[in-house]
Amino acid sequence: MVPVAPAPDLPTVEQSIDAAVHRHVEDFLARYLTERRAELPELARTFAQAVDALSDFALRGGKRLRPTFAWWGWRAAGGEADGPRARAVLHAITALELIQTCALVHDDIMDASELRRGRPTVHVRFREAHRAGAWLGDPERFGTAAAILLGDLALAWADDMFESAELEPAMRAAARGPWQAMRAEMFAGQYLDVLAQAEGDESEERALGVARLKTAAYTVERPLHMGVAFAGAGPDTVEAIKTFGTDIGVAFQLRDDVLGMFGDTEVTGKPAGDDLREGKRTLLMALGLDYATRAGRHADADLMRRALGDPDLRPRTLVRVRELLIDLGVVQELERRIEALTSAALATLDAAGLADPGVTRLRDLALAATRRDR
Repeated sequence: MVPVAPAPDLPTVEQSIDAAVHRHVEDFLARYLTERRAELPELARTFAQAVDALSDFALRGGKRLRPTFAWWGWRAAGGEADGPRARAVLHAITALELIQTCALVHDDIMDASELRRGRPTVHVRFREAHRAGAWLGDPERFGTAAAILLGDLALAWADDMFESAELEPAMRAAARGPWQAMRAEMFAGQYLDVLAQAEGDESEERALGVARLKTAAYTVERPLHMGVAFAGAGPDTVEAIKTFGTDIGVAFQLRDDVLGMFGDTEVTGKPAGDDLREGKRTLLMALGLDYATRAGRHADADLMRRALGDPDLRPRTLVRVRELLIDLGVVQELERRIEALTSAALATLDAAGLADPGVTRLRDLALAATRRDR
């Protein structure tokens, strides 16, 4: 494989703000994808054009939260701000964005989502290309097949990118455990999510289990775990940062649940109520059904059940479900839990004995992740 060209100098301690981390991650990712595309054999030129769709998806939008959490985990555990070790870490954690690309492409297929980040999802793009070309066969099947393959490619390239980073052997060995665990946890969470929809599981326990595995583990906990592992953190630090990451990750997902129901499509990039149409058994809906049932409001509970998984959900029904979630006190309860999880996480972080500027930036990231509007 063609080695990745050196990145520009990393920001100094004083300049190490999230915008700078974001910029360096984008630079590593863009160059890596360009170089991997160029390696495809001549017989795969048509496939290379399909890879362009994957690159476009990976590079447009996105918060780059995972590598940002990993970077500040590295810094908080004593990792340096620049130099060869820092560049190698940045290279390795950029691979988290390809894991995220795989997850989103596949998630959009499973949820039959039409939009992501305000634009057509990958399977929709290929479905429409099939229709525009008047090709043989079923456009839906073609779009799904193409997106599955590209999502798989993103996962394969994520591993390649992680392994190609010029890390010291001890650093690579320390981070490989959380890297491997993160991938398994992500897929386990995805499976639990679709299983809950298939079984109609309305329990709070299942909703929280999905949130922990599908979101918390691979969005916050394991990237942080990787970051401190690169820096040689001991078991106590690792456990503290994992606890912090789990609490913030679950709070992040609960915020996502609220935005999925009440968010502005122009801001979030996804149609409001998509989780409801897809039949997602989020904590928001689990509590809504539980509260309505315990209050003896069986007609309201039945209305919410009928709305769950209704692809033809009417706007007035969505409005009514929103009203019920507010009236029953569910939204207020979710806000309370988000605040409690965030407070507990910040207390854990303060007691972990980590260093600034990493601790300050992790605190800022935690608040941004749980109080966002997109």
